[in-house]
Amino acid sequence: MRRRLIGGALAGALLLAGCGTADDSSSGGSTGGTTAVKLQLQWFVQAQFAGYIAAVDKGFYSEQGLDVQILEGGVDIVPQTVLAQGQADFAVSWVPKALASREQGAEITEIAQVFQRSGTYQVSFKDSNISSPADLRGKKVGNWGFGNEFELFAGMTKAGLDPGKDVTLVQQQFDMQALLRRDIDAAQAMSYNEYAQLLEAKNPATGKLYQPSDFTVLDWNTVGTAMLQDAVWANSAKLSSDKAYQETAVKFLTGSLKGWAYCRDNAAECRDMVVKKGSKLGASHQLWQMNEVNKLVWPSPGGVGLLNETAWKATVDLALTTKNQDGQTVITKQPSGTAYTNEYVQKAIDSLKSSGTDVTGSTFKPETVTLNEGGA
Repeated sequence: MRRRLIGGALAGALLLAGCGTADDSSSGGSTGGTTAVKLQLQWFVQAQFAGYIAAVDKGFYSEQGLDVQILEGGVDIVPQTVLAQGQADFAVSWVPKALASREQGAEITEIAQVFQRSGTYQVSFKDSNISSPADLRGKKVGNWGFGNEFELFAGMTKAGLDPGKDVTLVQQQFDMQALLRRDIDAAQAMSYNEYAQLLEAKNPATGKLYQPSDFTVLDWNTVGTAMLQDAVWANSAKLSSDKAYQETAVKFLTGSLKGWAYCRDNAAECRDMVVKKGSKLGASHQLWQMNEVNKLVWPSPGGVGLLNETAWKATVDLALTTKNQDGQTVITKQPSGTAYTNEYVQKAIDSLKSSGTDVTGSTFKPETVTLNEGGA
């Protein structure tokens, strides 16, 4: 999932369900007895968003009386901005990025926390001897920037490093070539995407694919500086005053979370749905991604999509205290207003439980996935 935070608009976004091209306003209306809804993703089509795609393809949104159009993201699209500007009804975005947008005036509220865990790694070759954030001192450290680096900076801060002085920060491209060429010592990677790209690359010394044993992974969940990632955001003003929108939010979450439960239990089928939607990543790569994304969603002890308030507080605290290379923090004050609510997702969870859907995934076990060269 690339989550690049730069200026942009909805122009050029693709509709992955329904017909036509993106227009300048959110649907939000009823047609033919159904309510039209637009969901803005934060990156291109991949298994990171499989639950929403499955909800369309399997008719879970239709069951709720919704006609959902999924708007594909890209390098110049900021999901929470698209939402705040009224060009989508709901959006998927990382929590710290959305909090920064809220502080800048975006009237948005988190209504579901789909990813319960962070998927961000910092990866290095094992012979670089980087086994902890403290070992990054004096190294060339790659990151995508644009709000994706917060956990990295938090990890370095916790280790007593100053991101502006103690490391050489390198703007990393959206692949792993800089690390593979040894241009940088450590690279940012998502567990479900770029890390797999390393394992799909051939080791020139052996002629075979690289193995996990060739690398060292810093996992921010283990380090203790993980921040909440993929969440569903809604329009704050409409949530507070529009009963129809409130009802749509519950229906949308019910369909979405049923889609995530389906992908938990049918990973290969959901992989196929994603590939069919036009993903540029190969089938084995998408199955890896589906499996790794499931690890971030499941198990969900409180129910899928329910926001854990302790994790929220930890993310906010890190956003308030972690400084970048220029000494700036993600946010400067506690989030004001209704930054999140579990009201609507709890109703969705209750509805799914009553219909027999497993909403916790307490017995979930990830599959073993074999990667092929280039992700084919």
